[in-house]
Amino acid sequence: EQLRASYVGLLSWALGHRAVTIGALLGFALCSLALAPRLGEDFFPSVDAGQFRLHVRAPSGTRIEQTERIFGQVENVIREIVPANERALILDNMGMTPSFTTRAYVDNGTVTDGDGEILVSLNPNHHPTAGYVARLREELPRRFPGSTFYFQPADITGQILDFGLPAPINVQVVGVNVAGNLGVAEKLRHEMAAIPGIADVHMHQIVDQPTLKVNVDRVMASQLGLTQQNVADSLLVSLSSTTQVTPNYWVNWVNGVNYVLAVQTPPDRISSVDSVMDTPLINGIPTASTTASKTTVPTGPSAPPQLLSNVAGLSRAESQSVVSHYNVQPVFEINADVQGRDLGGVSADVSRIVNSMQSQLPRGSTIAIRGQVESMNSSFAGLAFGLLFAVLLVYFLMVVNFQSWLDPFIILTALPGALAGIVWMLYVTQTTVSVPALMGAIMCIGVATSNSILMVTFANDQRRSGADAQSAALAAGRTRLRPVLMTALAMIIGMLPMSLGLGEGGEQNAPLGRAVIGGLLVATAFTLVFVPVMYSLLRRQAPRPDVNDDMNGDDEIPPSPGANPLEDRIRTDFSALTAATTAGAQRAGIRFGGNSERPML
Repeated sequence: EQLRASYVGLLSWALGHRAVTIGALLGFALCSLALAPRLGEDFFPSVDAGQFRLHVRAPSGTRIEQTERIFGQVENVIREIVPANERALILDNMGMTPSFTTRAYVDNGTVTDGDGEILVSLNPNHHPTAGYVARLREELPRRFPGSTFYFQPADITGQILDFGLPAPINVQVVGVNVAGNLGVAEKLRHEMAAIPGIADVHMHQIVDQPTLKVNVDRVMASQLGLTQQNVADSLLVSLSSTTQVTPNYWVNWVNGVNYVLAVQTPPDRISSVDSVMDTPLINGIPTASTTASKTTVPTGPSAPPQLLSNVAGLSRAESQSVVSHYNVQPVFEINADVQGRDLGGVSADVSRIVNSMQSQLPRGSTIAIRGQVESMNSSFAGLAFGLLFAVLLVYFLMVVNFQSWLDPFIILTALPGALAGIVWMLYVTQTTVSVPALMGAIMCIGVATSNSILMVTFANDQRRSGADAQSAALAAGRTRLRPVLMTALAMIIGMLPMSLGLGEGGEQNAPLGRAVIGGLLVATAFTLVFVPVMYSLLRRQAPRPDVNDDMNGDDEIPPSPGANPLEDRIRTDFSALTAATTAGAQRAGIRFGGNSERPML
């Protein structure tokens, strides 16, 4: 009762000073919305999964043996930074997999034998994983200047949100001018690395892979009965096995397992350029040898085998280790992650750099930003449209219900307070705008609207009883204080555990709870103060009588006889039916007693 008395005193003062109250509350809401650009944007909140994935890329041309040594040294650095009591497992995957199916479904970006990733799993009671990741980002490039390091999402949620890409920001330079696009991509990578809050900026394609080019002397090869295809097939079989050109399988009828049958030169016998040049070549066509007297044409098996050095030479060059395409056209990809900053802010800086590079693109080339950023922007646009559509839909439904355009508008005047409370709660808790936060905003708007309906409905009932607008608003606040507070407190208390983000994965839904709590705290104050003030200001005329109340009221005016013949006939028949039913019940031993007119045996 003391709370009610204090609230009634506050509401009475607000109703007596409507201009000051409206100006102060609207000013507070507008100034609060000015904080919205400072919140930042993330598609979904980051979750501490208790593990991290570190991708290591050794210098181009590194053999698998040397890659293994580099990985061992990187593991030592990880053991220095992550305490032993917090480490559960360290697992290394390096080199290319021979399975094309496996290669098509992985997202680790491994393209050469110098690539690989280190999976580190932490114990349950560990320090924040983001802290270890930040320290490794600083330490590893300093100790291994020739290698490239970047972190990939370790949890399933992050992998799904990236849609198979190794990073949330993916900038693609697409076009047929490979040389020109490569220059633009390198410049773009250099400028993106200077953006505050960006991390792990790297190009996915390796363009300086050491290469040995085999230059076949076709005239010499034709004289020896060889073609370019014979040389290529022989070299391919020797280096990559017969599965590349003539795959063969053997089925074990005992266990029903298929085994691949392949012929290949043992890798330990190809350790130098000379051993490659000693590769034997298969004569696939007849060879003609001319003598002074006659010409003989020995066929394939009878022709002497030739070595690669007899028909070809080697030259050193650099080439791309992986060639990527997007819609058939070649593409260069620059991937990047964020650290200590929201994804929306970093993507905005990336967009400015991309726009400035448009004029430097070769003719026919384009730059596009894809990945999680593209999905985040489209999702936010859809949720914003859904939020606006929900408000309009609720407004028009209330127009039909109240048979008035003014009452629904008064009800919706509590929504600026809800939005202001959401902004303040996210700003105080350092929570970015995300999909869960927007879902919480939609929930908060629904509860705030229902509380305002209670106030306006009761005030309209008071107006129909003869009270003026200001007295009706004061009576509505006094009577509806308890249900409004109970509804808001029930939702706030229910969302409190979620807003704390406790437990594994609790960070994912914490923005939803915080948005609901912050919005309801301020929206409840607007409902109890701002809505009555706006009602007393705008509702100058009493609302029209409620049709349902008029039909059910005690002061109903009976219709004059003969005004509607059909209605008179129905009323007469109904009275006769009631009399017949009562007489039949009395004959059956059923009597009616009491004022309730309920049948009693």
